[in-house]
Amino acid sequence: MVMVAGLTGLLRRYALARAMMDVPNARSSHEVPTPRGGGLAIALVVLAGLAVLGAAGAVAPGVMLGLGGAGLLVALVGWWDDRGEVPPLWRLLAHFVAAGWGLAWLGGLPPLPVFGVVLDLGWFGHALALVYLVWLLNLYNFMDGIDGIAGIEAVTAGLGVAVLMAWLLPGADWLLPALLVAATLGFLPWNFPRARIFMGDGGAGFLGITLGLLSIQAAWVAPEFFWVWLVMLALFVVDATYTLVRRGMRGERVHVAHRAHAYQHAARLAGSHVPVSLGVGLINLLWLLPVAALVAQGHLDGALGALIGSVPLLAGAVWFRAGEPEQPE
Repeated sequence: MVMVAGLTGLLRRYALARAMMDVPNARSSHEVPTPRGGGLAIALVVLAGLAVLGAAGAVAPGVMLGLGGAGLLVALVGWWDDRGEVPPLWRLLAHFVAAGWGLAWLGGLPPLPVFGVVLDLGWFGHALALVYLVWLLNLYNFMDGIDGIAGIEAVTAGLGVAVLMAWLLPGADWLLPALLVAATLGFLPWNFPRARIFMGDGGAGFLGITLGLLSIQAAWVAPEFFWVWLVMLALFVVDATYTLVRRGMRGERVHVAHRAHAYQHAARLAGSHVPVSLGVGLINLLWLLPVAALVAQGHLDGALGALIGSVPLLAGAVWFRAGEPEQPE
């Protein structure tokens, strides 16, 4: 935590000196120019932690190489984008390469229980997992639009999974989400309740790909924990996916930045980012974590748990008019 906090301070000084600023525009949810790229500190410390865990034998070499290589590539491409602009096609290609690298080292998508039936989809499952990882990476970028929200999501979701793993599973697999939580906690004071530096594409993308790969790694340890991760990440998945679908149905260019997510509508209604970001954390801990615990203990089918956890969130997205223009507000 302390190391990330210190690195973030150095990155902020660098960003100010190099004019790496996020200047407000019509699609922004902030009002003053703010330096970006601070999330690189999270990536650097997590990658260093992975190397230490690997050297100590607490993490399998394939897991260390898969998560480390994919995370490093995404963080570097994102940092490059934070410094200037990477063409979207090249950025997307890098995302697929990173996801493919991670999947290859983890062994692809394992057989998963779905509504009581264990499905082994083979190469089709690996392809689905590739798309899943790239989508999770990008939706995390989409959802990083107000102060603290991306960090609070990573901390509360990762903490929930780490606690359930430490409680219910043998071994040290809980250390992986715990490492991510600790690193993100070091960044949060710089980004919440008022952002003095933004996470940037490098940090948000790194969190997205790492969380996705952790869900697949967990599935190899205990298949129900894939669903545990999906339950804990449901708020981001539902908001981003529903917003994308609604905008696509209206013929909008879905890759263009906007302010139509449910959380962005909610922040404007509240007049502040703070209650919305805190609300995300509370929903994760008070609603999604109990559902995830039932799944982890085998009391609830994983796919059904993900559905149960997501339905109220989908209702919330509809209520806050996710995917709709902001003019009516």
